[in-house]
Amino acid sequence: MSADAPLARHVAIIMDGNGRWAKQRHLPRVVGHQRGVEAVRELVRAAREMGLEALTLYAFSTENWRRPEDEVSALMGLLRRYIIADLDEFVANNVRLRIIGNYQALAPDLVALIEDALAKTAHNDGTTLVIALNYGAQDEIARAAAQAAAKGAVTPESIEAELDTAGLPPLDLLIRTSGEVRLSNFLLWQAAYAELWFTDVLWPDFKPAHLQEALAQFANRERRYGGR
Repeated sequence: MSADAPLARHVAIIMDGNGRWAKQRHLPRVVGHQRGVEAVRELVRAAREMGLEALTLYAFSTENWRRPEDEVSALMGLLRRYIIADLDEFVANNVRLRIIGNYQALAPDLVALIEDALAKTAHNDGTTLVIALNYGAQDEIARAAAQAAAKGAVTPESIEAELDTAGLPPLDLLIRTSGEVRLSNFLLWQAAYAELWFTDVLWPDFKPAHLQEALAQFANRERRYGGR
């Protein structure tokens, strides 16, 4: 890697494969989700050490409501426990929490937990951990376009200013685990010129070393943005 190789500022990850990880081990799906939370915890710590400005994680999509009720309930319970357990660490380590998507539609107690965490980390200026909750990119773009139209001319710039990710660094690298090679309605606008990196590793097995590998490959790519 050359000294002037580009460094990623903003990385996003589609965390896929919790269910398959559990199935391979003849375990309940919820165990896969539990191990997935541990992978999140380890990666957030590593992202801070690697100097990332922003790490965006696809935690719960607008389509995930179609999953069985008990699985959705388990996912929400894990989110509650993660926020409660890690909030003090976020504060101590200068991590700022940000949510994209319509999290206000979640259960009132979870909304209260989220808003408390957002308030307590709002002035942190280290790595921003962005969690996509009840998020869908098509919905985000439609909302942003409507808000832009209400204010005046609809242009790429006016839409971008209304996106949930407004104010974050541009997306540099989008990673998907588990061998799937699609974007699944995640950051469609932001990924227009992002580099993509796919791995067969299931999310519970995704380690900081895998992130480091992706960042190294990113640094060796030439980004032309449509030019030569």
